[in-house]
Amino acid sequence: MSSSQGDGGGPSHAPPEGNTRDVFDNPIQSSATCSTPEAQVSPALDEVSPSSTSSFEMLDMESVPPPYQEVQPHWFFCRRVDDSTSWHPFSREDSDKLENASNMVRDKEEDVVVAVEGERYDVRVRERKLYAVYWDQAPAEVRRCTWFYKGDKDTRFLPYSEEFSKSLEEAYMIAVTLDEWKRKLDFPTGETVILHNPKLIMHYQPIGMQDEWVSSPSEQTRPRTVKRGVENISVEIPEGEPEKVDHLVFMVHGIGPACDLRFRSIIQCVNDFRSVSLSLLASHYKRSQQDGHVGRVEFLPVNWHSALHGDATGVDEDIQRITLPSISRLRHFTNDTLLDLFFYNSPTYCQTIVDTVASEINRLHALFKQRHPEFDGAVSVVGHSLGSLILFDLLTNQRNGSKAREGVPSGEPSSLNSDTLEQTLAKLGLQQYLGTLRAENVDMESLALCQDSDLRDLGIPLGPRKKILNYIKKKWLREDCKTAAGLLTLESVPPHVSSDGNQSSGLPEQQPLFHREPSITSAVDYEYFDVGIGQVSIDYPQLAFYPQTFFAFGSPIGMFLTVRGLKRIDPNYSFPTCKSFYNVYHPYDPVAYRIEPMIVSEVDLEPMLIPHHKGRKRMHLELKDSLTRMSMDLKNNVLGSLRTAWQSFTRLPAAALPPVEEGETTNDTTPQEDQAAGVYSEAECSGSAEQPEQPEVEMGMLNGGRRIDYVLQEKPIESFNEYLFAIQSHLCYWESEDTALLLLKEIYDKLGVAFEQPQQ
Repeated sequence: MSSSQGDGGGPSHAPPEGNTRDVFDNPIQSSATCSTPEAQVSPALDEVSPSSTSSFEMLDMESVPPPYQEVQPHWFFCRRVDDSTSWHPFSREDSDKLENASNMVRDKEEDVVVAVEGERYDVRVRERKLYAVYWDQAPAEVRRCTWFYKGDKDTRFLPYSEEFSKSLEEAYMIAVTLDEWKRKLDFPTGETVILHNPKLIMHYQPIGMQDEWVSSPSEQTRPRTVKRGVENISVEIPEGEPEKVDHLVFMVHGIGPACDLRFRSIIQCVNDFRSVSLSLLASHYKRSQQDGHVGRVEFLPVNWHSALHGDATGVDEDIQRITLPSISRLRHFTNDTLLDLFFYNSPTYCQTIVDTVASEINRLHALFKQRHPEFDGAVSVVGHSLGSLILFDLLTNQRNGSKAREGVPSGEPSSLNSDTLEQTLAKLGLQQYLGTLRAENVDMESLALCQDSDLRDLGIPLGPRKKILNYIKKKWLREDCKTAAGLLTLESVPPHVSSDGNQSSGLPEQQPLFHREPSITSAVDYEYFDVGIGQVSIDYPQLAFYPQTFFAFGSPIGMFLTVRGLKRIDPNYSFPTCKSFYNVYHPYDPVAYRIEPMIVSEVDLEPMLIPHHKGRKRMHLELKDSLTRMSMDLKNNVLGSLRTAWQSFTRLPAAALPPVEEGETTNDTTPQEDQAAGVYSEAECSGSAEQPEQPEVEMGMLNGGRRIDYVLQEKPIESFNEYLFAIQSHLCYWESEDTALLLLKEIYDKLGVAFEQPQQ
């Protein structure tokens, strides 16, 4: 390849000593394995540098070429989204761990696994692969990066493969050591790299399918800018996450596989929410974090959509057979998304959904405890849209220690245990699985504790599994419905009338906490099922922990409870194992409904306004409040002036008025006028439309006596057209700083950590 194109690429003289050292001092990143043929390094293009004369004139006894220093690598991983790929740096802490492990691997035959990204991922160093720990995700490529390039169409610098970078580093070392630049590296692939000087290195690639008459070197190649070391490229290296985990939060998604307008999965959206929370911890709990009182909150996604729509149920194929061929895209969206609402109202698929959510939460919880044995914090749950309804039904049907299901009471024979395992399987026509169950020492008692996943692990097909679980469930419910706590069942008796069922079972006397008025459209008697206000004939599994707080984002819980026939929730009701509940929503969210009016119906309460994370109301809301106060003041002043004038006009002379005894009233005003005057004066003093009595309203025990409904502040642009931003409002929670800060304040208030509002 002609060297003339390299001569015009930039100055050939070496930079001053200080600038050269800047290239070497800072750490950098590296890349993954890639087989690249060895490059041939040609000597310097010019025997004498054009600037050699001036360089010799400036020489003194101290002016010697700077010594070569090996480049410091930094580790990157590749993220694939659809058909595009992007490279992202690990934090410096993770990169250092990977570099140390890489040095260890050289001396060992077995691979080394390093936990990175808050221990949510594992890197197999020798394999150069990144594996997700808590969810299913394709392995990602990992690179030890030292050299980077950027073409004309690239927006960011990309890392070279490790073999290619090694060749560049060797040529760079020779150039620095000999202080000879304009060196050219020719690769068998036709690529050429020219080292003009430490600051200017270009990579030329041949254009495939060249025309025969093209002879100019500039027309034959496309240059790439080459940089050595991560400190010389524009890339933001993320801060490492604190090792200490203060709190664990599970986040359950709503309908469909996508969670936002960019059609991202629950994993990506939870990653965003986690990043927002880390940023808020650094800004709003800065002092506590520096003192070591605050670590971080871990958020883990709970995915149930894939289990419902996977091959296990076969429902997608069944739906597809009956789907019309017209408007295929809209029908595909309906089948993949909106049908989840109907599935949850089906006893068959509702059982699948709640089993998947509960088992996934328990699996993640056990895996997290295994990887964080020192964790002693509490656990909370978050549900978005339909996910919040799933969690509400699960939490409604949990059993705490004092109300746990212990089987039938003593003295009553259990028909579940009266039949042997062999007799039960014979009734179901499943004798062929007797040996499989006996091999695992499964009897009737342990069979009653098995879930679908347990039987699947034993190799029992779907059909026999459903038969066994349905038989156990019916037997269990039949025996236990009369002895269950009854705490969460719907009652048709009037409010504040005690239920005799609880007293007969030895439980404390309670009042009916959910009330349903009789209706001719309701053919279901919920009292015969220990399912609370959930789906009929659904057996709700138990979580492996007691959640501290339940957060509902954009939740339709209130609407579903009303449709199920509930008129109100008794203020004495609380979840059996969860004592805090927050209903968070955007004012324009078309799916969200309130909860508080179902508890306190006699008082019209505005929801609690979630503070802006910057410590103030949004400007347009402040302006709206100011205008409201101004109009109120103007109204009060006008009415006050009219009232004063009327009193002056109708008042008798002062000398004719008898002295007013204490407790007496004059006749110049009517009692109605006195009451109105008191209202006016109170309004004048307050100067605000807000009523101070609102926070003092007793809201019941669903959130420990505190408020439940919390509304976000809409953005100024959203206030111009509510309908335009309706769908976006339902999906805004994943990136909302105000929502994340509400969670953090609730979590750390319980830990006794003070909230710090940063100075703006």
